Amino acid sequence: MNKKVLNVNHCLADFKVGVDNAIFSVDTTNNKLLILLVKREQNPFKTYWSLPSTLVRQGESLESAAYRTLAEKIQVNNLYLEQLYTFGDPHRDPRESSDSFGVRYLSVSYFALVRYKEAQITKDIKSITWMTLDSIPALAFDHNQIVEYGYQRLRNKLEYSPIAFEVLPELFTLYDLYQLYTTVLGENFTDYSNFRSRLLKLGFLIDTRKKASKGAGRPATLYRFDTDAFAPLKDKPLLFI
Repeated sequence: MNKKVLNVNHCLADFKVGVDNAIFSVDTTNNKLLILLVKREQNPFKTYWSLPSTLVRQGESLESAAYRTLAEKIQVNNLYLEQLYTFGDPHRDPRESSDSFGVRYLSVSYFALVRYKEAQITKDIKSITWMTLDSIPALAFDHNQIVEYGYQRLRNKLEYSPIAFEVLPELFTLYDLYQLYTTVLGENFTDYSNFRSRLLKLGFLIDTRKKASKGAGRPATLYRFDTDAFAPLKDKPLLFI
């Protein structure tokens, strides 16, 4: 029997590790899903929009790098941050050498959700901006792929976690909550009546006995999210919708 010999290059790759932040927010006033983008000022991809990014510094943890690059772009008091995925395909970064001994650029991406009205851009508004998810252009590197991956994570998190309350004000109407879900998931994910009934049955939305007047319609009840009531459910399988 003939045996094929597979030649394998056993040289270890030399990696530089970067952090890319997919920072999402929901403009609850205009019902728009947003992503924070930065215009690159140097090559590669000079003048392209990209996700807020940084290379990890000596002695710095990945999470610290994620928080650092986020703080360099926006100021925000309330946010949700978690590690998203690691992107490491060869030649994802043009700076990689064409030969097998060149430096590889590894991206550890993070997913963040912040309150839009509280998020203040800290630098030149011309180079940092919020864009709606359906209007983003071709981004630098593989950042369109990271955005799509982050968007799917956001959709999944809405289905089984209380992440929506990270971006809503402390007091909100059930319709405010429904509008946030439809903004992210689409208009046809469920009707309002079923949504309202299911959320109230879960038992962690507290009726504050306060009302919100919007327009000429009937004043709507204001609710708040009760973290203590949710605590026993935190580690149990749970569907919000």
